[in-house]
Amino acid sequence: MNIKKVGLTALAGSLVATSAFAGSLSLSGGAKLSYVTNDGTQAGKNNASAFAMDQEISASGSGELDNGFVVTLSHGMSGEETAKSDTSSLTIDMGDMGTLSYNDADGHPGLAGLEDFMPKAYEQANDGIATHNMAKMASGQGFGYDTSVGGATISIGYSDGIAATLDRTDGETDTTTKSATSSSSIGISYDVAEGLTIKAGAGTEGQADSKEIDHTTVGFVYNFGPASVGYQLNDEDDSAAGGTDLETEIYAISFMVNDDFSISYGEHNTDKASSAVDQEIESFQASYSMGGMSINLKDSEGTGIANTAGQTSETTEVLVTFAF
Repeated sequence: MNIKKVGLTALAGSLVATSAFAGSLSLSGGAKLSYVTNDGTQAGKNNASAFAMDQEISASGSGELDNGFVVTLSHGMSGEETAKSDTSSLTIDMGDMGTLSYNDADGHPGLAGLEDFMPKAYEQANDGIATHNMAKMASGQGFGYDTSVGGATISIGYSDGIAATLDRTDGETDTTTKSATSSSSIGISYDVAEGLTIKAGAGTEGQADSKEIDHTTVGFVYNFGPASVGYQLNDEDDSAAGGTDLETEIYAISFMVNDDFSISYGEHNTDKASSAVDQEIESFQASYSMGGMSINLKDSEGTGIANTAGQTSETTEVLVTFAF
């Protein structure tokens, strides 16, 4: 059975049969105050101020079509000065036939969603480390499809030009970069035993030079009591002559001290085919919740940054979030 054809045909019929209507959107947001310090040989270590406040606001709404499909719209407004830095997504929940989505910036479908699925108290180990290397599927605007088959959760991602970032509204086209060949990937998650989940994926990333990058990932997460451990291996193979081949090994452990307090340790180690220097990054993290307030702490440092001898990067971050 052609699931895509059945789903799209049913959707088209519902759109024809349903009268046009205007929906309402609800606004949500949060108060986030952060303190970040950076050090090391990498540029950008001297901050004008270590304090910052998040400015994210999201608007969302949903409605049900005549055939039972649920359409959800979401607009994220980051408040950043960068042009077109906001993001929007459209999701169609087709019930047993899965969920189809489009995101105009970064939805992380398919393999992109498995960039780092290790247990963590706060963020992935390399977050905040300057100009580092990592084997991962590029993410950007495009379509996603999620479904469940035989106990496995499957996510498929597709982009017709993953590098396109600007002017994609109401028929406008991106003019800032040469169009890349299409990019596609699949990610699979399967619970093989109590507490043990295996995840894997593969994909092909198009580039402006028409040379493709092949990506794979495989790993597991095992939960036992208050502890979780995980291991993951990402591989990136550039088909271009002289292209960059990367292999990133990730492992982590996290521990729930109690219902409100968790800690974790993680490492990212990246090997570059053309370099004798390995990039090594480690991160200690903690997260504490108290009513409507949460405090996240991260201390990360790396050596051999960008697989270059003598390059280091260190970052410490404290994030306080208030829920209303």
